Amino acid sequence: MGKLVVTEFVSVDGVFEDPGGSEDYEHGGWTFEYDRGDEGNRFKLDELLAAEVHLLGRITYEGFAKAWPSREGEFADRLNNDRKVVVSTTLTDPDWQNTTVIAEDVAGQIAELKADTAGVILVAGSGTLVGTLLEHDLVDELRLMVFPTILGRGRRLFPDGIDRRKLRLAEARTVGPDGVQIHTYERA
Repeated sequence: MGKLVVTEFVSVDGVFEDPGGSEDYEHGGWTFEYDRGDEGNRFKLDELLAAEVHLLGRITYEGFAKAWPSREGEFADRLNNDRKVVVSTTLTDPDWQNTTVIAEDVAGQIAELKADTAGVILVAGSGTLVGTLLEHDLVDELRLMVFPTILGRGRRLFPDGIDRRKLRLAEARTVGPDGVQIHTYERA
């Protein structure tokens, strides 16, 4: 049985919108204002290297598919060659190699993906998808890289309407000179 892990960059007030600056959000690229240090960078690489499958929503997929195929290095090589599953009702013929699409019965197909996967299924970004995964109780672990900023407005990671989920803090640590926090939560 695979372990479904959601990994996100979030502000102290829970905003996860446009951390890389590729969208049209007024504070786009806000994560680049902070140094997460070698330890924070290693954390992101290690979680990518541990993933067997990358599960993405369409918007995140399109951003990744535009950015990563032209890049080089260990992170890019792995992401470009790994298996990717994108959830979308509008994307039918993905160009990025090793990508398949889930368009119907999202919860059922992701439950099946978990059953057929031995390792980690990693979800980055993909806010609408994360809401669906939480709604159907498919998330096994949350990894939040919390940046010391309040953005005040923007899309929040946990939308209203999600039922209560009891979690256990498995790890908390500070990385980099700017005080970025990594919080890992597991099902309680």
